[in-house]
Amino acid sequence: QVHVVESGGGLVQAGGSLKLSCVASGSIFSISAMGWYRQAPGKQRDLVARWRSGGSTSYADSVKGRFTISRDFAKNTLYLQMNNLKPEDTAVYYCKLTQGIVSEYWGQGTQVTVSS
Repeated sequence: QVHVVESGGGLVQAGGSLKLSCVASGSIFSISAMGWYRQAPGKQRDLVARWRSGGSTSYADSVKGRFTISRDFAKNTLYLQMNNLKPEDTAVYYCKLTQGIVSEYWGQGTQVTVSS
């Protein structure tokens, strides 16, 4: 069993910063990818940033240059540093861990609200 828990969300003014954390625990092995997704009210859940085994990263166009994804292997933690936040970044942010090819585990989400 794998558990994924996000933290670090909150309320911030436009132009501010937040750092999200995602801690994985349990039977963690063969992690092929970890990623951050977000879902605003009435919208679908979209990929924000992804880390793949081997170290490659990718970002949604809307966050490139503002968000940075990183991973601490020793702590089994994935981070998302978010700078220059905009009101349109407001959403629930979810962490997903992928084991192997088909096993996916989601966290419960953390709310990020950016005021204008």
